[in-house]
Amino acid sequence: MAEIKIDGQKRLVLVSGRAYPQLAKDIAVELGSELVHTDARTFANGEIYARYDESVRGCDAFVIQSHTFPINEWIMEQLIMVDALKRASAKRITVVAPFYPYARQDKKGRGREPISARLIADLFHAAGADRIMSVDLHAAQIQGFFDGPVDHLFAMPVLLEHFADLDPSTLTVVSPDMGRVRVADIWSDKLGAPLAIIHKRRDPRVHNQVEVREIVGEVKGRTCLIVDDMIDTGRTIAKAAEALKAHGATRVIVAATHAVFSPPAIDLLQSEFIDSVVVTDTLPIPPEERFDTLTVLPIAPLIARAISAVFNDGSVTSMFDGAA
Repeated sequence: MAEIKIDGQKRLVLVSGRAYPQLAKDIAVELGSELVHTDARTFANGEIYARYDESVRGCDAFVIQSHTFPINEWIMEQLIMVDALKRASAKRITVVAPFYPYARQDKKGRGREPISARLIADLFHAAGADRIMSVDLHAAQIQGFFDGPVDHLFAMPVLLEHFADLDPSTLTVVSPDMGRVRVADIWSDKLGAPLAIIHKRRDPRVHNQVEVREIVGEVKGRTCLIVDDMIDTGRTIAKAAEALKAHGATRVIVAATHAVFSPPAIDLLQSEFIDSVVVTDTLPIPPEERFDTLTVLPIAPLIARAISAVFNDGSVTSMFDGAA
């Protein structure tokens, strides 16, 4: 009888969807690894096909996909890639979704509405994902939607490093709405600056429209740093910046993790009321959407560290020094 040799060494496999391959390549470089090539195609009728060009049996696989436009196509592609890994006997499958899709639909605001963020988690679980990794979830409760581990990463350390030179004596951290107060409060502590809060009203029947009611906190004669998780159309940020300048702010800086940049965001962010915008590259920002006052910080090193921690059964939480 032939001797059976058991190799207990784990194998890391990185695969990428087609939405934003550059980010996946950057993550692979940070890890000193390479992406396993995926034969991904879209048929004439819109159906998606995916197959891996080498064996993934017994591996620890990370499926990287950034959910940019057209978001539904990229969700479906990632689900199919997860299913292909499961059927190819991957040992553990982690969905890496830097920008979690449908995150804003995390609860019912009115009757007969879906909770689409929960649906996305269910779809990933049904496809065969063992865990999810994402950056700056719009609502922390989304972690409870998935029946398995969720690694919630925070871009705050990346952004804070960029703003380390700001003078706290003339700086005010601003929360653009009540939902971001907790995060803005942490920013306030880290930068040693006071906190201001913008009270806004949004009509639930009209999407992407906002009205600023009042500002709580001292902003006159100060540099105001607005912190948010995402910039979609930019209307909320533009209204907030205009209100801050109207109340005497000398400079308005915007910091956000996810640059969704749906029209007319690019035009609004170049408003006279906004002095600079700083985002990370969790989502692709093509050259035509970049402007002089925009700074884009790399998120790949952070994601790579988290992937390394998960692969080596280390702690992801310890990466953030209690910032969560």
